[in-house]
Amino acid sequence: MRILHTADWHLGKRLDDFPRLEEQREVMEEICEIAEQEAADVVLVAGDLFDTFNPPTEAVDLLYRTLKRLTAEGRRPVIAIAGNHDSPDRIEAPDPLARECGIIFAGYPHTVVPPYLLESGLRILQSDKGFVELLLPDASAPLRILFTPYANEYRLKTFLGLEESEEELRSLLQERWQQLADRYCDQMGVNILLTHLFVARRGAPLPEEPEEEKPILQVGGAQAVYTDNIPAQIQYTALGHLHRMHFVEKEPSPVCYSGSPLSYSFAEAGQQKQLLMINLEPGKAAVVREIPLTRSKPLLRKKAKGVEEALQWLSENRDALVELTIVTDSFLTAMERKALLAAHPAIVSIIPEVTDAVTLREGTSEQIDLSKGMEALFRDYFLHEKGQEPNEEIMQLFHEILAEEE
Repeated sequence: MRILHTADWHLGKRLDDFPRLEEQREVMEEICEIAEQEAADVVLVAGDLFDTFNPPTEAVDLLYRTLKRLTAEGRRPVIAIAGNHDSPDRIEAPDPLARECGIIFAGYPHTVVPPYLLESGLRILQSDKGFVELLLPDASAPLRILFTPYANEYRLKTFLGLEESEEELRSLLQERWQQLADRYCDQMGVNILLTHLFVARRGAPLPEEPEEEKPILQVGGAQAVYTDNIPAQIQYTALGHLHRMHFVEKEPSPVCYSGSPLSYSFAEAGQQKQLLMINLEPGKAAVVREIPLTRSKPLLRKKAKGVEEALQWLSENRDALVELTIVTDSFLTAMERKALLAAHPAIVSIIPEVTDAVTLREGTSEQIDLSKGMEALFRDYFLHEKGQEPNEEIMQLFHEILAEEE
């Protein structure tokens, strides 16, 4: 059985002022092509399908079109769970119609998928809270999936029926997984855990969560789950949340984050994005292969010594999204910022690194004059950030927001 693992699509996400939807369309197209080329039998999407609870219409359309295409007319099931950026209700809303296409959505840990049979031959054999067993067209062995979408502590405690500590939460989640594995997961089928949680090896340093990512290790979020909490029957654990592809553990069975298909912050600059193809047979070890994704724009960080060096480098790297740091003796003038922005279509931010201590102290003290009115302060801020004065439309929006606050 050939299983394609992906996660953290974050459809609709922007990088500051820069929309990424066209890039996302390109990458979704690439994922669909890879699923066909690799003859994937199943696709797993491990959460964060959208970037917000209320995604733009274009992002919703892109998700449904992509998942429909991935199903290959219902012959290839797609199982997609909610992440911490997703609204569980929104994820599950189209489920009755989606099931007819071979798409299974799960927004909550206690979601139950009703048994059914499609014309393609795809059959849901049995299900439970957080579990589904499928028989693929022409397959001789069933696929069993334990699934746990992202849930904050309140939802997990409701699912598990407890009110106690983090350690008990973790141990009862393990107990629930083990009950499902003991009941349904023997060596006559393929057994997978699909989840959007922070998973780590016990005793190992915790990896950092993505920059600008909504953390799930903080108050109100589900705590770290350890690899030794995963039942022994599970042959592969498909994870979402962390944007860098990596193995949390390789043996006795792989526990993997597929990572995001695009770099969504400059902390991810230089990362090779990829999909994971898993070959699985009943009772045998999983074989995992990385498949590079190539169609998104690179994110580049550049530290230049002065404006001239920056302009030269920008002319040589026009296809990237750029975070530019300028090492300079004094603050950048409005004309210098304007020249830099005109030299490249996708400068996300310009960071002056002032080396002269006197200039830095003087500039800091003179930057903000709190005696000015709100409109003047906003104009100064906009000029400093964008290198130009705000136009009438922006000022009208500013006044509307100011009126609402008053």
